[in-house]
Amino acid sequence: MIAFRSFTRLTAPFSFGARLAALALAGSLLSGCIGGLDDLAKAPPKLTSKMLAQMSAKGMRPESPVLVRIFKQESELEVWKVDKTGQYALLKTYPMCRWSGKLGPKTKSGDRQAPEGFYHVSAGMLNPNSQYYVSFNLGYPNKLEKALGYSGEALMVHGACSSSGCYAMTDQGVGEIYAIVQKALEGGQGQFQVQAYPFRMSADNMAKHRGDANMPFWRVLKEGYDAFAFSRRQPKVSVCGGRYVFNTEFQGGEPTDPLAACPPAMSTPDMALSAKIDAERKHVDTALSTGSTVPISSYVDGGMHPSFRAMLESKGAKSMAAATSSIKYPVSRPDAALADPYKN
Repeated sequence: MIAFRSFTRLTAPFSFGARLAALALAGSLLSGCIGGLDDLAKAPPKLTSKMLAQMSAKGMRPESPVLVRIFKQESELEVWKVDKTGQYALLKTYPMCRWSGKLGPKTKSGDRQAPEGFYHVSAGMLNPNSQYYVSFNLGYPNKLEKALGYSGEALMVHGACSSSGCYAMTDQGVGEIYAIVQKALEGGQGQFQVQAYPFRMSADNMAKHRGDANMPFWRVLKEGYDAFAFSRRQPKVSVCGGRYVFNTEFQGGEPTDPLAACPPAMSTPDMALSAKIDAERKHVDTALSTGSTVPISSYVDGGMHPSFRAMLESKGAKSMAAATSSIKYPVSRPDAALADPYKN
């Protein structure tokens, strides 16, 4: 069984008093946009003609299935959609304004950790009236995390540029993402998958973090990462043996106890895909044995995409809050956000 460190239950990210203080700051936005951000919309987010044109150019229908990937270290969120080939293709990559905690899974309430793992979001998990403009709940803790005793709640992808365990995308960014995923769910996709990773899971990046205690967990995540990367199809996610298991059918149906040994597999694997995943596993083994570790010595709290860090440096936290949130919600821990613990 993979040993995981315990996760923290996330309490409400801000007190009622802090919420009132933020609302008191609401008013007209600064004239003009900072850093090229679009104007903040007051109406519920809808697919824009620009986004519809981007989908059309990539052979995607607005109602086609969607999949989301999140990368902490790079502070990026990707939206993928099924195109005319029947496989997933990248629609757009969004810079992330703020995430909190550090690389590694969330285990307990209050640890400020943004979660890592595989999640599935249904229509009921979308919130059009979030205090952070709009949001969707990741569903942390998932079935595996609950079995492992991890705690926390209300872990979101939302607007503004403030995080206490969530992924903050700015109001503009989350509004567009929300419209995309909502249309897919309305089009018949029962739920969409979110894959949350510590970093882009190349062999080189794995090697740079070889000394991290989370490496056994990350190697499991990489199996799902590779299954999607090599097939461009959403991996089927099961949980047994205290870990995620991908693209496997089991005798007697899906395992019901996430911590019990996995039942015998009965599916015939995709031999070509299995060969690619096995070759990548060997590549990682080699990289872990020969690569160099990059010490993370300047870690303070979470991360911020370089584009937003540049904005914070040049415009300051107050102007950035006005540009990224309709109620000018303050940037969380701006001094810590200015540090880049992952810069080589």
